[in-house]
Amino acid sequence: MMHKKLLLYLFVLTLPVTAQTYVIDTLHSTYPFINWKANTIKMAEDSKAFKQLFCKLDTIAKGGEEDLHIFHIGGSHIQADIYSNRLRSYLQMMSPTSKGQRGFIYPFSIAKTNNPGNYKVKYDGIWNGYRCSVRKDSVAWGLSGVTAVFKDSISHIKIKANGNNYHEKMYDFNKIRIFYDNWTSDYEIVFKEDSLITHINENQKAHFIEFTLSKTVDEIEFCVRKIQNTENAEFLMMGIELMNDNKGIEYTSIGVNGGSFSYYDRCRYFEEQLALYTPDLFIVSIGTNDAYHPDFKPESYRAYYTDLIKTIQKINPDCAVLLTVPNDSYYKKQFPNPRTRIARKIIYEVAEEQQMAVWDFYEIMGGFNSSRDWYQNKLMPRDRIHFTVMGYRIKADLLLQALANSWEKTLQLTPNSILNKIINE
Repeated sequence: MMHKKLLLYLFVLTLPVTAQTYVIDTLHSTYPFINWKANTIKMAEDSKAFKQLFCKLDTIAKGGEEDLHIFHIGGSHIQADIYSNRLRSYLQMMSPTSKGQRGFIYPFSIAKTNNPGNYKVKYDGIWNGYRCSVRKDSVAWGLSGVTAVFKDSISHIKIKANGNNYHEKMYDFNKIRIFYDNWTSDYEIVFKEDSLITHINENQKAHFIEFTLSKTVDEIEFCVRKIQNTENAEFLMMGIELMNDNKGIEYTSIGVNGGSFSYYDRCRYFEEQLALYTPDLFIVSIGTNDAYHPDFKPESYRAYYTDLIKTIQKINPDCAVLLTVPNDSYYKKQFPNPRTRIARKIIYEVAEEQQMAVWDFYEIMGGFNSSRDWYQNKLMPRDRIHFTVMGYRIKADLLLQALANSWEKTLQLTPNSILNKIINE
């Protein structure tokens, strides 16, 4: 479900933003088809994991120091990192101690697919990109679900952490991890300023090499260089992590165009790389692509969902898990997709079985065929699967409001006190 016109559309969405204004307070009469009253986090108030999460968030909001890590996994909505970055910015700017590191990213440009606008990637050399969501692709994938393969002699890569982010120096870093496959002596990684590197650590199980820097920077340039003329030698880029010593909130978005549970299940090193972290909140936004085709298999969807939750709990038994119901969408731009309702039912059943929470965006949108109204009001493009800039802003602000309200109810705080603090910072 990703073609050239959509890639151009997503590129336009990642153009620079100069301000972030909370939008939904004044839109109730403008968009009456949105079910504003349905915007809640269901089944969170009685969850020990969510209470623990909200206590940590509350400490950070009040200026206390905590490490808190949010993972958000999905498909093209998350790869574009538009509404997820909006949430990231809200949470990381709510207090002087809330700004965590940028963390795990993927240099999507080298894989010939759309790169988020909030960090920049420049490169040369010939790379071939492979996504776990493309059936014909067959390569080793990690946490990102995307791998770029390099077989040539040398490639220079430059990463700028802050990109179009309007908060200057938001994501400076003093460590960088490069995740890759093929642990051979065929290639080496060399930094343009080699004097920056003070320590190197390799982790072959999780497939990364970590470089500690002598100072904090917001951009860095390195090259991947062939040192052995071995037949069929190749370097497989699986991701990059930008790290610093900040306390606060780290928000990792993991998204691949066309991503579904069955495709993420193809990622050989997904669990090994996820195990490097201890997520406090894991937001699951997978389902649009699973339920897109008429051959949707509900029981397989249920099994994949349950397996992912068990993987998350294995890594951190105390992790709060939020299951988000996919948006209403059209099949082949012609017919409202009835299978999303089936996926929604399964999500509620899995949430009850596994004691998870649910954010029902399908219901909030207005239910079956509500994407017609969103499209007619310029909140979705013609495909009626993705969203326009305003559509993504509304989606992000709705989720922020739902999380803040749940946080307030769980900790018995004054209604709207948290939301007002976050949006007015």
